[in-house]
Amino acid sequence: MNTRWFLVLLMVLIAHGAHADADGPDHWNVVGVAAGDVLNIRQEPSGTAAKIGEIPPDGTCVKNLRCVGGLTFEEFTTLSEAEQDEIKKERPRWCYIEYKGIKGWVAGRYLREGSCQQ
Repeated sequence: MNTRWFLVLLMVLIAHGAHADADGPDHWNVVGVAAGDVLNIRQEPSGTAAKIGEIPPDGTCVKNLRCVGGLTFEEFTTLSEAEQDEIKKERPRWCYIEYKGIKGWVAGRYLREGSCQQ
């Protein structure tokens, strides 16, 4: 009987932890942007949308508000790397962020989980 309750409690804790990370990290760091270049902040999640700001190539404390596109968890865990690359081309990830008071969209391929000590 005690084992059953332990397993139920364990499952609840695991589910709660998974839900806490479901929307991604609180903050991003910029990666993969060449020195002397910038990561454009855009009005809409599109490379042709109006540029409303920029983040330097070593930008940190980029607040994550939400992301769209990219791979689902099921696609990430079941598809080959080649299949994943095809989906990433068809459905690129864009993230709605806030950086130094500017809210807008950036290409998700240039973001990695980060932290902010401000």
